[in-house]
Amino acid sequence: MALKGLDIFKLTPKTNCKDCGNPTCMAFAMKVATGAVSIDKCPHMSADALAKLSEATEPAMKTISVGAHKLGGETVLLRHEKTLVNKNLFALYLCADMDDAAIDAKIAEAVKVDYERISERMYVESIFVNVDEKQTADRSIAVAKKAAATGRDLIIRCTKPELAKEIVSAVSTKVLVGANSANYAAMNAVAAEKSLVLGVSGKDLSELHDTIEKLEAAGNKNLIINIGGSSIKDTFASAVQIRRAALKDDDRSFGYPAIVNVERLAPGDYIMQAALAALFTLRYGSIIVMGRMTYADALPLYGLRQNIFTDPQKPMKVESGIYPINGADENAVCAVTVDFALTYFIVSGEMERSGVPVNLLITDAGGYSVLTSWAAGKFSAGTIAKFIQENDIESKIKSRTLILPGKVAVLKGEVEAKLPGWNIVVGPNEAIQLVRFLKELKN
Repeated sequence: MALKGLDIFKLTPKTNCKDCGNPTCMAFAMKVATGAVSIDKCPHMSADALAKLSEATEPAMKTISVGAHKLGGETVLLRHEKTLVNKNLFALYLCADMDDAAIDAKIAEAVKVDYERISERMYVESIFVNVDEKQTADRSIAVAKKAAATGRDLIIRCTKPELAKEIVSAVSTKVLVGANSANYAAMNAVAAEKSLVLGVSGKDLSELHDTIEKLEAAGNKNLIINIGGSSIKDTFASAVQIRRAALKDDDRSFGYPAIVNVERLAPGDYIMQAALAALFTLRYGSIIVMGRMTYADALPLYGLRQNIFTDPQKPMKVESGIYPINGADENAVCAVTVDFALTYFIVSGEMERSGVPVNLLITDAGGYSVLTSWAAGKFSAGTIAKFIQENDIESKIKSRTLILPGKVAVLKGEVEAKLPGWNIVVGPNEAIQLVRFLKELKN
């Protein structure tokens, strides 16, 4: 159990100094207990007390690094309680017994998923290679090398320590999955030698817990839990129970990120896999392994992930600037709106459907919607005119037609006064009406 403020205070030297920010140390101890400050800020703490307190005041769920990505480190079960900090990763599933053509096709499909959404790169971060014990070392290494050649983080699942050692010695790997109650000591040795994150599994939660405790006793806390189950229901229940045990019951042996393999839960059923991937993005897969990843699979999943792992107190914004739609050039009409991400995606999508070239001008409105930013004074005739001036729009675009959102039609006169020589047109109230509106405007 984590120590409380009084426990910390008992171990804190009473020096009556102000080095820690207060003379009694009690306020400092309370801050440490709540995670507001680090215990090492006290310059008088003994090494033994510091070690004990540092361990006790760590978050119940550890943060694990997988390549450039961090997993875990969460302190709450639900996003509305507090911001979730480390987003889950998606991995493509490959098996060493698949033929080369199928492997090449899956990899080619997955690496095409690489795009930017609201200033964040969206791509398949990992490739999961399942090594069946029937495969030879040469075949397993060949498949692993194909996966590693993509530049994505490689996850190897193998329960034979000797074979696992050959593979990770031949191919740069980030995660080795396969430790269980029977082989944990040998698998731990393989993972420790290469400084790999070790994936642990068990036939049930009790066995899994015992195996993790043994690995921790051996000095390995660089772990990830491989959640299994005989059914979707059992796997989901395990994911929830493990996370609740860590965060609500302070069971630190369950305080690790988790891998969920939805290909195993719904083999070959890619629609079901996408649904399960969404489920485990919400509850509580840190790495979600899928049998296929295409743009059609990725777009809804990555959008969901970005919403879940974004601070709810900070609106999602797109960068302000000029966004040419449908190959718009300097002669295309302009339309202006706010930088709220949802507004941008809806408006730009309808404009693309119209086929009419439009220069979409995105102003900095603090990430608020059109009406909210207008009411707050962040989207006004003055801010629109300022945006056009600061971005030198008049020298970049010859067209002098500017479309305003219909919901702020009241700004038309003010914008005309601020932008002499421009033809200010009031657009429709709803984005879905843009297709017809733009086609009629063009004609």
